[in-house]
Amino acid sequence: MTLSSDSPNDAIDLNGSLGSANSQEIAFRVQSLCRSYFLKGETVHALRGVSFDVLAGEYIAIMGPSGSGKSTLLNVLGCLDRPTSGKYLLAGDDVAQINDHQLSRIRGRRIGFVFQSYNLLQQLNVLENIKVPLQYQGLLQKDAIRICQQLAERVGLGDRLYHRPTELSGGQQQRVAIARSLVNDPYFILADEATGNLDSRTTEEVLDLFESLNDDGKTIIMITHEDEVAARAKRVIRLRDGLIESDVLN
Repeated sequence: MTLSSDSPNDAIDLNGSLGSANSQEIAFRVQSLCRSYFLKGETVHALRGVSFDVLAGEYIAIMGPSGSGKSTLLNVLGCLDRPTSGKYLLAGDDVAQINDHQLSRIRGRRIGFVFQSYNLLQQLNVLENIKVPLQYQGLLQKDAIRICQQLAERVGLGDRLYHRPTELSGGQQQRVAIARSLVNDPYFILADEATGNLDSRTTEEVLDLFESLNDDGKTIIMITHEDEVAARAKRVIRLRDGLIESDVLN
C-alpha cells in the first residue's frame, strides 16, 4: 500500500476520498476500533469497538477515568500502536495496514505531538528544538530557520530563540513544544495532558494558545482528565471501559 499525498491541506472527505480541507471534511475516521493486550495470562480489551469521525478544524477533548482506554486510543491515534481490529483512516490510509516505515512517516509529517513533560532536548536552544522535526525533510537551512522563527513568534517566544529549556519557565517550554508540533504543518495536533505540569494561570495561557490555533483552522485533539481543560474544547468524547460513553458538543 502506498501513502497518499503528504500535503497538509489534504483531508478525507465525507465519502472517504481526498480533497482540500474545509469544515465539512474529515481529518480522520475511527471505525469499530478494538485494541486488546495479553497481560499476565489474561486478555485485556482496552478498546472495544470505538467509532467516531473528526472533522478538519475541530477542537476535541478526550476524557475518561483510569482504565477507560484513553491512553490506548492516544497511542493508536498517534500511530504509536496499531489496532487489533477495526480501522483508523488518516488521510486515506488505513493505519492498521501500513508498514513500520510508512507509519513513521505519518507520525513525522501528519501528526503534531505535545506532551505533558514537554520532551525538549536540553542541549538545544528554542530555535533548534523547534527545528528537530525538519531535520530529515530536505529543506534548505535558511528556509528551516525562517519557518522556526515564525513559529517562535507565533507562540510568543520570538525573544527567546537562543535560550535553552533550563532558562525557560514551564509555560514557555510548553510553548516551544507547541511550536515544534506545528513545524511540519500536521493534519492535527495530539496533546497528551498538555497542561498537567502547569499552574492555573499558565494553563489558561497555554489553552488560549490552543484556542487561537484552532481559530486559525488547526485540528486539535486534547487528552485530559481535567474538566476545566475539556471545557475549552468544542466537543468532548468520554470513554469508559473501552467504549464511548458520550460524545457531545460544548
